[in-house]
Amino acid sequence: MSTFLDRLLGRVKLGGWLALVAPLLAILFAVVITSIVLLATGKPPLETFNALAQYGSQPRTMAVIVNTGTEYYISALAVAIGFRMNLFNIGVDGQYRLAAVVAAGVGGAALLPGVLNIILIVVVAVVVGALWAAIAGLLRVTRGVSEVISTIMLNSIATGIGSWLVTNYFGVLKGNELATKEIPQDSRVPGMALIPGTQLQVTGFVVVAIILGIAYYVLLNRTRFGFELRATGQSESAAIASGISVKKMIVVTMVVSGVVAGLIGMPELLGASYKYSTNFPTGLGFTGIAIALLGRNNAVGMAIGALLWSFLDNSSDTLQLLDISKEIVAIMQGVIVLSVIIAYELVHRYRIVAEQRRVSRELATPQQAEGAAA
Repeated sequence: MSTFLDRLLGRVKLGGWLALVAPLLAILFAVVITSIVLLATGKPPLETFNALAQYGSQPRTMAVIVNTGTEYYISALAVAIGFRMNLFNIGVDGQYRLAAVVAAGVGGAALLPGVLNIILIVVVAVVVGALWAAIAGLLRVTRGVSEVISTIMLNSIATGIGSWLVTNYFGVLKGNELATKEIPQDSRVPGMALIPGTQLQVTGFVVVAIILGIAYYVLLNRTRFGFELRATGQSESAAIASGISVKKMIVVTMVVSGVVAGLIGMPELLGASYKYSTNFPTGLGFTGIAIALLGRNNAVGMAIGALLWSFLDNSSDTLQLLDISKEIVAIMQGVIVLSVIIAYELVHRYRIVAEQRRVSRELATPQQAEGAAA
């Protein structure tokens, strides 16, 4: 019994140590590379990092980071659902933008009053996102078309359809801006004064993002569907042998990913701009891919990654005050993602080697004992 507990505790300690080492290595690597880039451009690294730290500690900045990070987190969840099954849903960007256009048009028409209109907007958004994502899933299972190719093409088609809808059906010209009608005052999601020292409120959709994160964890780790999804992603042949319908799982996974993608634009539509125009945020789907990789498809890891990414995105103005090009932020983001991938791969290989050595020692121990007894 004592030997078993020792082995179990040893494995737990090893796993916990490796889980801590990977992000620390990634952060260290990112700091080193970024410092080298700053020195190469003649900028002081310490002054730069100090300015970023001061900027991030301001109350208004914290609120902005949370608001932007909420959108990033929902986007990362949408991407991660596909990633867990080895499906690369590159079309999240098109799915949320088309969903936002249609939802904005329906919401601006005020077909229902108050909260009912909010529910209608959200339902329309998730349905459009799900249907648009389902196209790629159906093409994969019926024609063998890679979801990477189909979703990239669908992004362009979604952009064109969205522009056509705004121009011909939903758009209203105000001055030089063509946009959908504004969501009525009684159909807007209020913010929350969570951060003292600033009048800027945190979007109410941060609660939705938290619920989605919990649902993501429970769905993938505590349900049969999640088990089948992960099993199919690890080995399609083994999934088929176990009686899992791989084609069905591909379509359903794409649909679920599209449902979450449809919610990405809701914080902006229902809590900030209240309309869809040329100023509506773009590229959130591709940001979600980077954050999903950064967070290793883990609900908590992606939340931290979303806040970090939001902080870096919103810090470019501060760097410009120091006469540092804002492109440095893009370099930092790229280095962070790359360093995380490298660090986790190194730790993963070390874990395999350590496990092999442990098994070898356990197998050798009985043989040595038998030899001594003889």
